[in-house]
Amino acid sequence: MVKKVAIIGAGISGLASIRSCLEEGLEPTCFEKGEDVGGLWKFSDHAEEGRASIYRSVFTNSSKEMTCFPDFPFPDDFPNFMHNSKLQEYITAFAKEKNLLRYIQLKTLVSSVNKRPDFSVTGQWDVITEKDGKKESAVFDAVMICSGHHVYPNLPKESFQGLQLFKGKCFHSWDYKEPGIFKGKRVLVIGLGNSGCDIASELSHTAEQVIVSSRSGSWVMSRVWHGGYPWDMMFITRFETFLNNNLPTVISDWWYVKQMNARFKHENYGLMPLNGTLRKEPVFNDELPARILCGTVTVKPNVKEFTETSAIFEDGTVFEAIDCVIFATGYSYAHPFLDDSIIKSRDNEVTLFKGIFPPSLEKPTMAVIGLVQSLGAVIPTTDLQSRWAVRVIKGTCTLPSVKDMMNDIDEKMGKKLKWFGKSNTIQTDYIVYMDELASFIGAKPNIPWLFLTDPKLALEVYFGPCSSYQFRLVGPGKWPGARNAILTQWDRTLKPTTTRIVGSPLKPCLFCSWFRPVLISVLSIAAFLVLF
Repeated sequence: MVKKVAIIGAGISGLASIRSCLEEGLEPTCFEKGEDVGGLWKFSDHAEEGRASIYRSVFTNSSKEMTCFPDFPFPDDFPNFMHNSKLQEYITAFAKEKNLLRYIQLKTLVSSVNKRPDFSVTGQWDVITEKDGKKESAVFDAVMICSGHHVYPNLPKESFQGLQLFKGKCFHSWDYKEPGIFKGKRVLVIGLGNSGCDIASELSHTAEQVIVSSRSGSWVMSRVWHGGYPWDMMFITRFETFLNNNLPTVISDWWYVKQMNARFKHENYGLMPLNGTLRKEPVFNDELPARILCGTVTVKPNVKEFTETSAIFEDGTVFEAIDCVIFATGYSYAHPFLDDSIIKSRDNEVTLFKGIFPPSLEKPTMAVIGLVQSLGAVIPTTDLQSRWAVRVIKGTCTLPSVKDMMNDIDEKMGKKLKWFGKSNTIQTDYIVYMDELASFIGAKPNIPWLFLTDPKLALEVYFGPCSSYQFRLVGPGKWPGARNAILTQWDRTLKPTTTRIVGSPLKPCLFCSWFRPVLISVLSIAAFLVLF
């Protein structure tokens, strides 16, 4: 019998999961609380409880060639970094092209997911949904949770002494939509992540004064990288990953900090992270340094104490007559329809094998898609996660023993502590993670073989951007257009910017971006050998 799969959420992860189920001959039913597909990227002019929320001016941080579904490139004329409305347009087009809408039940809330009494034998789940005040119950052979991790705001009011005395407005960035109502106001933004920097930069054009308070600082990267090319197409490459993971730590750390400081010296702007060598996800903002230079944004350390009208920072300085405090302090992970112990099976931490499967379940019939975070784009990640997860659910792929899965989780947590500073973070190394998943289903590109059989493609795959098309070159779900998409990815990148022809568009040199670090490494090793 065909296995029935319940998919919770019709955002990017949900659409990827529906498509993966169909590719493997499973029967998906997707439940979406909202009125449309798109999840996080479906803008609404007001925040709705239990749903992700973005502000009107949000743009993507990943470029279109790195962001797309691996067999569905963006139109040539789409900008490299898109406004949320453009990405929503693409997501809707993908859902229609792949005929996914028929499997989605909109305006339907999943209220509970529970193991059936015979779960240890069947692996089945009871799923209760609610629509128009009516509840329905159905049995599914598997459940894929695709509800994202930008739904439940983390508002740590108890961490700020005196905040209860503050008489101005106070809310989370989840509620922020546009800057108009802040004209002439004095605003304090707490948090130096992407949302905090975006909101501070935007408000600086209308507010009287904006101050950003940061506890630990952050690297701030531009979407425009060396030579004017999209940052991720130059930065996220297989060879760059090889160097980062194999060079001596001192050289790797030095080169990483040098890259982060290439645009401006972070210490001169009060932005320098407390531990600059950690590979925590940087902030992407093209405007913040200029707003700091112009004096319309000021960066301060953590807030020590609030009074009725002001904030006192840890350096003793005071921001007075504050009208509004905006907490850009991230989100909590929650699945209110599910027993917490299934996903947080140890010390209240998210414990998932490869960031997808709860290791302690008797049957591997539940998968969490889209809960990892990396420098890479979300769409390719969820596409590959769902392809593997569906094959595990179908029985084509198998999971290791519980002991081996827990050992793998512990090993990964140790590496995360070293690279990101926290063992329980959902961050991961993009290319290493993608290759690991791809190897499980036979979709990982064989680089040595490519160099022997198709050197032109191999050069692009290894030294060029690690775009999503690479993971549809071989294996199940292989896309015949993948090779051509890789070889023409720079043409689509340059198309929307070369609107005034002043010569032939210049593509980047594949070797230039890594020649300097290799040369520096060789010279450093040579100097070490000579001196010692």
